[in-house]
Parts: sequence; structure tokens; C-alpha cells
Amino acid sequence: MTKKQRTLEIIERLKQEYPDSDCTLDYDQAWKLLVSVRLAAQCTDARVNVVVEDLYKVFPDINALAEASADDIERIVRPCGLGRSKARDINACMKVLRDEYGGKVPDDFDKLLKLPGVGRKSANLIMGDVFGKPAIVTDTHCIRLVNRMGLVDGIKEPAKVEKELWKLVPPEEGNSFCHRLVDHGRAVCTARTNPYCDKCCLQDICKKAGV
Repeated sequence: MTKKQRTLEIIERLKQEYPDSDCTLDYDQAWKLLVSVRLAAQCTDARVNVVVEDLYKVFPDINALAEASADDIERIVRPCGLGRSKARDINACMKVLRDEYGGKVPDDFDKLLKLPGVGRKSANLIMGDVFGKPAIVTDTHCIRLVNRMGLVDGIKEPAKVEKELWKLVPPEEGNSFCHRLVDHGRAVCTARTNPYCDKCCLQDICKKAGV
């Protein structure tokens, strides 16, 4: 089985195992996903979902967050950690959306990357989840799992992992595949305990690198 064939088989098996995988950050507008994904750095999605409820009670839209002081935003988002830098980025990002994009989130990857606080992972998430375009989100689960599975060989840098996965994963599958990797990484191929290889749907085709 070639690496490409193994990738396609893994994609299909994870589809069967996690048919309903989706983004675990709550949002109903594109700009809210931008806010949440910035807050999610080194913080759980569950905590972010609670904190943004409080944030939007005070600052319910792009204009309100753009006009707010970073200090006022920080007081609310502090439970997510790194409050000062996150608040500053959110404030600056909303100002750019208001002033340059008419309050709309751009559906262009390079334009997203230029927004304050937005890196490749965040831009890919927006492209895939909001706009339904090809995307590969290389979060910690993705990087850990694709290395263990042998789809990439000892690569830890997110941009390099993303580049390698583009060679293997069909464009239309990338976004959903990465969501399923998150679910599989939480349930089976865990980081803080030994992975549960005995109950893994991939045990016969996984390289188990480093396990």
C-alpha cells in the first residue's frame, strides 16, 4: 500500500467512525469564528465557547469590538489565557474588517493571513468551515496523528505538515479529514495517555510511529 493509498483508506475509515465531525467552536457568523479561533490558542474549545457568550453580551458585533478598548476586551477573555495579546489582536482584526472589508470576512486565504492574529491554521479553518473551500488545518491533533500514521515522516512544523498533506489528501476531503483527526485524537489516538490502539479502526494500516 502506497502512502497515498493509505491516506485514502484512512480518510474513508474515519468517515465511517466519525460521520458527524465538525468544528467544536460555536459560531453563527464568520467573524465570530475568527474571534473564537484566536481565543482557542492554548485553550480548550469548551472554555472559549463559554467566554465568547460573555464577550458578545458586551460587544455584540464587529463595530462594538472595533471601538472597544483592548483592556475592556481583555477583562472578559482573560480566562482563555494570553488575554492581553488575544484582546489586542481581536480589537485590531475587527478594525480591519470594519475599515477595509465593509464588515465582511474575506474569502481569500492570503487576505485572511494579513488579518491581525490570523495564521495559517486559522485561515484554513475559515476557508474550509465558512466558505467550503479546500483547507487543511494542522492543529496539534493533526500533526501528532499524521506522524503516528506515517503520512508524514517526523515533521512537526505546521506549515510543512500542511504542505505534505496537500500531496496526499484530495482537496475536497481536507477540511473534514482534519475535523475527524481531532475527534480521533481525543477519543483514541491520545496525547497524554498511551493511544488506545486495540480499539482503533486504523490499527492494521497505521505505522504507529513513535508509539
